Amino acid sequence: MSTNTKPRTLIFSLRNLRFQAANCCVYEWEDLLCDIEGADLYSPKSEYPLSRKIYRAARSVSGSDKFARAITSFPDGMTLDREYDLFFVVVDSPWYLHLINSIKGWRDKCRHAVCFIAETWEPELDDWALQQEPFRSFDHIFVGVTHCVEGLAKRFGKPCTYLPPAVNTQRFCPYPDPPERSIDVAYVGRRSPEVHNSLKRLTTQKNFFYYYDTVKGQYLLIDNHQEHRDLFANLLKRSRYAITYYAKFNVAEETGGQQEIGYRFFECAAAGTVMLGIPPGNKEFSKYFDWDEPIIKVDPRTTDIADVIAELDAQPERLAKIARDNTANCLLKHDWTYRWKDILEAVGLQPTEATMKHIDYLHQLANDIN
Repeated sequence: MSTNTKPRTLIFSLRNLRFQAANCCVYEWEDLLCDIEGADLYSPKSEYPLSRKIYRAARSVSGSDKFARAITSFPDGMTLDREYDLFFVVVDSPWYLHLINSIKGWRDKCRHAVCFIAETWEPELDDWALQQEPFRSFDHIFVGVTHCVEGLAKRFGKPCTYLPPAVNTQRFCPYPDPPERSIDVAYVGRRSPEVHNSLKRLTTQKNFFYYYDTVKGQYLLIDNHQEHRDLFANLLKRSRYAITYYAKFNVAEETGGQQEIGYRFFECAAAGTVMLGIPPGNKEFSKYFDWDEPIIKVDPRTTDIADVIAELDAQPERLAKIARDNTANCLLKHDWTYRWKDILEAVGLQPTEATMKHIDYLHQLANDIN
């Protein structure tokens, strides 16, 4: 927990349980809030499998989150001894929401309760077990995907709002001292075999540095999320191009065919890369990436990406403008601080002085770029 004498916000985090690289995005947000909000942070160290079964059964029989909380024990949990204005729950998946009840008395001690669910998909919402999670205990639900907003609101009777991903732009911003971009292309995460193989061939034909994953599967585990984010930010700040496709573009059976803005768009744009790929085909991408050429469209089935890169390399002024615009617009629109302001507004709380000073700094940095 923080050393702040009277923080108004208590953050619930999964950082002691979920070590996947993908989760580092939201842990980065939590860290920022501890700095600018002076928040306390709690993370359970057990998934409490037996408690989860008891809670779900009690919730199913009674239809009451309060009753299920009362009869479910979470050994070695936490008991609140003071009040908070806001309980902010951050989870990558709604399947872990029941763990908030490892904090005894949280609903009585917290004036407002809000959760942010980074990811969930329409096929999950009809699952009986998921419906027993304590969605109804919150005053407001924020979700990082658009297509589940209406379904969550209807099922659980709570206000539900889309909150797009973001990034710690200060960490990813290459300014005020931009490093040399010695990596030609970075392609991290889920990838197109056609694009990947084309880029590998390019490395055998010319002096071309292509950075890509070599791990098996998508569940890369991280020992220190802050070091991982620093390393990833430094990698992107040194990359000319980054390949980005909409979230989980190659697993339609999991997403139900829905297209969403993934975190990679925000990270790569903030770092000033020129993004190549396909954005989601929804109105939200145009809304949140509303400047000229945030991404150059490249079909995932293409085998001629070398020609695309060669054509772009012949236009250095265009590339420089794309890079500046991407970074500046992220500083102005897509820092986690702006998402936090939206949450505070939803519950009627004002941002702290430190939050507003941080926003002023981001605006000044963006102005200096342009």
